[in-house]
Amino acid sequence: MDGFQALLDGFATALTLNNLMWCLVGTTLGTLIGILPGIGPAMTIALLLPVTAKLDPTGAFIMFAGLYYGAMYGSSTTSILLNTPGESGSIVTAVEGNQMARQGRGAAALSTAAIGSFIAGTIGTLLLTFLAPVFVKIALHFGPAEYFGLMIFAFTAASALLGTSLLKGVTSLMLGLAIGLMGIDELTGQPRLAFGVMSLLDGIDVVIVAVGLFAVGEALHIASRKDLREAEVLAVKGSLFMSASEWARSWKPWLRGTALGFPFGVLPAGGTEIPTFLSYFMEKKLSKNPEEFGKGAIEGVAGPEAANNSAVAGVLVPLLTLGLPTSATAAILLVAFQQYGLQPGPQLFTNSGPLVWGLIASLYIGNVMLLILNLPLVGLWVRLLAIPAPLLYGGIMVFSALGVYGLNRSVTDLFILFVIGFVGFLMRRYGFPIAPVIIGLILGPLAEQQFRRAMMISQGDASVFFTHPISLFFLVLAVVVLILPWVMRKLGAGGSLGEAAS
Repeated sequence: MDGFQALLDGFATALTLNNLMWCLVGTTLGTLIGILPGIGPAMTIALLLPVTAKLDPTGAFIMFAGLYYGAMYGSSTTSILLNTPGESGSIVTAVEGNQMARQGRGAAALSTAAIGSFIAGTIGTLLLTFLAPVFVKIALHFGPAEYFGLMIFAFTAASALLGTSLLKGVTSLMLGLAIGLMGIDELTGQPRLAFGVMSLLDGIDVVIVAVGLFAVGEALHIASRKDLREAEVLAVKGSLFMSASEWARSWKPWLRGTALGFPFGVLPAGGTEIPTFLSYFMEKKLSKNPEEFGKGAIEGVAGPEAANNSAVAGVLVPLLTLGLPTSATAAILLVAFQQYGLQPGPQLFTNSGPLVWGLIASLYIGNVMLLILNLPLVGLWVRLLAIPAPLLYGGIMVFSALGVYGLNRSVTDLFILFVIGFVGFLMRRYGFPIAPVIIGLILGPLAEQQFRRAMMISQGDASVFFTHPISLFFLVLAVVVLILPWVMRKLGAGGSLGEAAS
């Protein structure tokens, strides 16, 4: 009952004229950046961090959440009409959605994607509403040892599950940890990794790193590609109202996709890619007409799009209740919280209840706004695809530089921005994942802090991490996550050898 009352209070906060405006700005901007290929919510929120530093925190986070949800909606439009996913979670949508568009069924594909996104987003937000207080009660039992174990699990999951190899994932994580540990050690007062440079004694601002890696790095990467060319944008044909048979074939995939996506959003490094692929293969397996898959099966759009949006709602559960980012965008949102002097976790619900519940309530409102924005105005959104890439990414570079310079009016910050941006470009060029850098950068200092606290409480006895059940549980999970891919490869190789021998 307390949670329901808190949600009602949240609606009172979200329904003020000012916050409704920020919700509309976020959902509109999210749809726009979702449609533009290569610009994801992580990059956009990173770009907006310097600009929104002076905004009211509640309005800023309502806008960020609307942007995050909106990007998932908008990316389906690009996948279906351009066969180029605006976000990684919409890769699978392009398989069937683009085929439907080529057959003159683009409107039906867009409709099932938008309605599925609305249903999944609403159910996911309901689960967030009721699960968040449960997670808060669990988190209240966490001490320094438990938080350290949780962060070690987050590090291993981010390293092992993101990117093409464990080595590249660990390398990215170590880079983030190194950047996070730069500056004066608060306990000993000794400089670390400053290399005699006075400006590095205060460390590197997380906002500069986020903008450099996501915005500047991506812009340089796109500019370096020789395969950039005008792609064919298919016209939206057919009625935006789905037929009775299309409704009948879509509603079960919507629900199944929702059920698949939410748990993966909650898991560290679960992301949206895995549940969308699983949803696609599940729908193909359960379909009465599996031969249609690959030729424009509507179930192959409905299920993955629902899984995509449900996972986004799941991401907010550990972020708000434990301060644990499970995706690149969640890591940038954590940066935003720190920018306002807030630390997500159980105390956030106590100390900043109006902000948290206003944010959750705004997700319900934002879902309705997105449904209205995406279906009737799809023709307007498609025109955005005509923006030339050089103008788009050139603008991102200028906006990045102005935003970072405006933080401290420091030329040194600009130099650091472009150095980190070049590092981000090299990481993309050679297949190193970006998200572990941000996760290491943010959680590294916190993990060090919790480790020191645990060791001080236990008077230097390291067994504290193994005698506390919750800490031990997370450490065992971390080991499992590290060795599981290796075991699976060995089993796969063994199976192949057995088949060859027989």
